[in-house]
Amino acid sequence: MTDTVDDVDMPYEEDSASQQEKIEALQERLDVLESQNEEMRDKLLDANAENNKYQQKLERLTHENKKLKQSPLFVATVQELTDDGVVIKQHGNNQEALTEVTDGMRDDLEPDDRVAVNNSLSVVKKLEKETDVRARVMQVDHSPDVTYEDIGGLDEQMNEVRETVELPMENPEMFSDVGIQPPSGVLLHGPPGTGKTMLAKAVANETDATFIKMAGSELVHKFIGEGAKLVRDLFEVARENEPAVLFIDEIDAIASKRTDSKTSGDAEVQRTMMQLLSEMDGFDERGEVRIIAATNRFDMLDPAILRPGRFDRLIEVPKPDAAGRELIFQIHTRDMNVADDVDFAELAAMADDASGADVKAICTEAGMFAIREDRTEITMADFRGAWQKITESSETDAGDDSLAFA
Repeated sequence: MTDTVDDVDMPYEEDSASQQEKIEALQERLDVLESQNEEMRDKLLDANAENNKYQQKLERLTHENKKLKQSPLFVATVQELTDDGVVIKQHGNNQEALTEVTDGMRDDLEPDDRVAVNNSLSVVKKLEKETDVRARVMQVDHSPDVTYEDIGGLDEQMNEVRETVELPMENPEMFSDVGIQPPSGVLLHGPPGTGKTMLAKAVANETDATFIKMAGSELVHKFIGEGAKLVRDLFEVARENEPAVLFIDEIDAIASKRTDSKTSGDAEVQRTMMQLLSEMDGFDERGEVRIIAATNRFDMLDPAILRPGRFDRLIEVPKPDAAGRELIFQIHTRDMNVADDVDFAELAAMADDASGADVKAICTEAGMFAIREDRTEITMADFRGAWQKITESSETDAGDDSLAFA
C-alpha cells in the first residue's frame, strides 16, 4: 500500500517550526532522496549490464550444448555427378552411395571434391581441399636475415641460382622472346659448410615469391603412402601460392639410388621418391614453382632425379679459395671489434682448406679468446689460437672415428 502524505514522518516539529524551517527541512529531505534515487539507478544499470553478460554467456553455452548434441557429419568424396544425384565414397570404409543434393550446391560440386554428409548420407556442405597441415607450416612467413652480401666466394654459383630462380619470375618475357623454357630446378651439391643452405636463405630474402622449406628427412614416414601424400600436398601448397620457391635440404634422404632391397622402410622411401619425381616432371603442370635442393652426398642420388627437366642446373658449391676465404673473414668480422694488426689475407692463407662454416667458427672462437681475457678487442693472436684449437679438435675427432672403424 502506498504511503500518503499523512503517513510520512516530517523532518521538523509541526507546531514549533516556522514556514522557512519547514521549507528548508523538506528541501534537505528531497536532496537526500534524489541522491538515493541516483544511486539506485546506477545500481540498476550495473545489474542490467551484469544480467546481459550472463544472458550472452547462457546463449553461447546453449548454442554449444546444441552443437554437441547434434549427430556428427562424415567426410566423403564426390565420385560422379549424375542425373539421379551424386555418387559419393565415404572415407574410412570406402563404401559408395548415391545421394541427393540441392540444385544450388550441385552447381558448386565437381568430382574429387570433399563433402560432409549426415547419417542419411545427404550432402550437408562442401569442404575445402585437403592439404596436410605439415605442408602448410613449412611455408616461410618471415624472410631470413641472410642476403647475397653475406655470402662470399660463391659469385659464380650465386649468379647461376639467380638466373634459375629470380630471373624467370622477374623477367619471364626474356625467355619467351628467345623461345626457351626457363630452368625449372637447381641442385646445389658440395662438402658440408660451403654455403648451400645460405644461398637458399638469400633467395628467400631477396625474392618476392612464396618460400617453402623442408628437409628430406621430414618426408620419410612410417606408414605406407604418408610420405608421398606429404609431397603432393607440398606441391599443392606451392601451386596455390605461386610464384613459389620450394627448398629441399638434404634431398639424399629420399632420393638415393634405388636398390633391390625388399624391406618396408626402403620401399616406402622409394615410393616417396617416385611421387617427388612425378611432381617435378610429370603429366601435371608444375606452374610457377621453382625448386632448389641441396645435398652433401651427390654420389648417392638416383640418376632419375638428376636428369634435365627435374634439375636443369647441377651447381657444385666447393670450398672457397684463398680470395673467397678472405672475403668470408671480412663478412663475419663486420660487427666485431677487430684490432688493427689483423691481416685478413694472412688469415685466409692460414686457414687452408677451411669451409665457410669453418671460417665462421674461427671468428666466433677468436671472440671467445678475447672474452676469456676480459678484452673487447680481438687480435691476430686470437685468430691464430682459434684456428689451432679448431684444427686440433678436428684431428681428434678424425682419430676417434678411425679407432671406431678399426
